[in-house]
Amino acid sequence: MKRRLLWVLMFLLCFNSACSGTLSLPAAAYVDLEQRVPLPTPLNSAVAPLRVAVAAVISPQGTVESYNLLLESLQSHLNRPIELVQRRTYLEINDLLEQGQVDVAFVCTSAYIAGSEKFGMELLVAPQVKGETVYYSLLLVPSDSSATSIADLRGKVFAFTDPISLSGRMYPTYLVMQQGSTPDEFFGRVFFTYSHDQAILAVANKVADGAAVDSLVYEFFLARDATIGEKTRVIHRSPPFGIPPVVVNPALRPQLKLDLQNFFLSLHEDAQGQAALKAIGVDRFVPIEDSAYQSVRDLLSNLNATR
Repeated sequence: MKRRLLWVLMFLLCFNSACSGTLSLPAAAYVDLEQRVPLPTPLNSAVAPLRVAVAAVISPQGTVESYNLLLESLQSHLNRPIELVQRRTYLEINDLLEQGQVDVAFVCTSAYIAGSEKFGMELLVAPQVKGETVYYSLLLVPSDSSATSIADLRGKVFAFTDPISLSGRMYPTYLVMQQGSTPDEFFGRVFFTYSHDQAILAVANKVADGAAVDSLVYEFFLARDATIGEKTRVIHRSPPFGIPPVVVNPALRPQLKLDLQNFFLSLHEDAQGQAALKAIGVDRFVPIEDSAYQSVRDLLSNLNATR
């Protein structure tokens, strides 16, 4: 009996201690679930930069100068650091996109087609220039050249831009094949400049007897340096092709992709954006469908069939 009474007393003592401990806790703060505020950024967290690649349509120095304002605007819009990525060839940019080492890129038309087929490279937007979303391959010669067509460049020195450039290599190769030949057989010598501005200069300075270049780059170049028009002459213009687009890594988060798209599509709406667009020779960015590039696919298919 005494032992049972002892156990009861010990139980009551423990119970009272537990209750008194609970009652001494401070009251919980009231939480209003309707009030939403952003979570604070951890003090030591590092924000990963958005990696933007620009294919070497123009030389690296020209790219930095032209795209600087646009990248600054993008950085401000996203409130995130921007890292500009450059490589010598178009395929190197494609490889970076495929490997997830680049988030968004300005690529050439044939690079988009190659990337779309290989790993699902996705269209984001396209530049609009003079109200159009097309461009041309222009066959250039020095202004004092007697050449009037590709046939007149047989045995001459010719400058290609990039190995997979539509306007700078694929289209002139197509013209040569229509002559029943190949570039190696047709031209006396060929070399690569790896940018359209350098190909233009090669013709202007008579390092090359001819070159095929992006019409947008040529017109942009003329606007900055009128002497180029005095030193070069266009002897052929291709049919219109879908303009080089802005693309994204297919693994990019949908929300980020939408945010990037909204940035580009609204860039023309304020003074800072208009200045950025002017620096790269673009009116505005617009949506574009894959069907805009079907004529290029057809040309490349014909080119492959005749090789």
